[in-house]
Amino acid sequence: MRVVIVEDQVLLREGLARLFVDGGHQVVATRGDAEGLLPLAAEVAPDLVVLDVRMPPTHTDEGIRAAAELKAAMPHLGVLVLSQHVETVHSVGLIEYPAFGYLLKDRVLEVGDFLATCERVAAGGSALDPKVVANLVGGRRRGSVDILSEREAEVLGLMAEGLTNTGIAQRLVISDRTVESHVRRLFAKLDIPESANEHRRVLAVLAHLRGTRSA
Repeated sequence: MRVVIVEDQVLLREGLARLFVDGGHQVVATRGDAEGLLPLAAEVAPDLVVLDVRMPPTHTDEGIRAAAELKAAMPHLGVLVLSQHVETVHSVGLIEYPAFGYLLKDRVLEVGDFLATCERVAAGGSALDPKVVANLVGGRRRGSVDILSEREAEVLGLMAEGLTNTGIAQRLVISDRTVESHVRRLFAKLDIPESANEHRRVLAVLAHLRGTRSA
């Protein structure tokens, strides 16, 4: 996997680069700001761009705007946004693209899961941080996710993270068949059509959490 890292904090930028290299991946460029990121991506052809939401010069939304520009121009390029805080407005807008992820920075400390998420996004999958999912679920009107069992709600959250049924089974230490049963029941309760495509499953979950009809 070819990776571009865009992070203004030098220690974090170098730490991320070391994680990827130690994980057998190639860091093809690192930057301290998002200026000129699109032409850089076109030049070095990465599989994944990892960037911070808040970048110089104003440290407000430079990173998320750069991510939106990348996804608009190169929809299939893997883009993983890192944030210090949960900002659901930004994450929900971009999750509609394939190959997009949004994680809180403390997830980097879970090295195995972090690299697996990066690989999933680079391969065209989706990923939302569990705290982002929890924020979306918490803001949803009562009478929707409330009808799910505790286990079904847990499966829903992991599904929104972008995990496959097998990934969910491994995380919860249950069988694939049990996960499939939970998915069928929660989709039936939420009136969400089942799909074999993992990205479409994420979109369906998000559409439900936002109170809209899924495509």
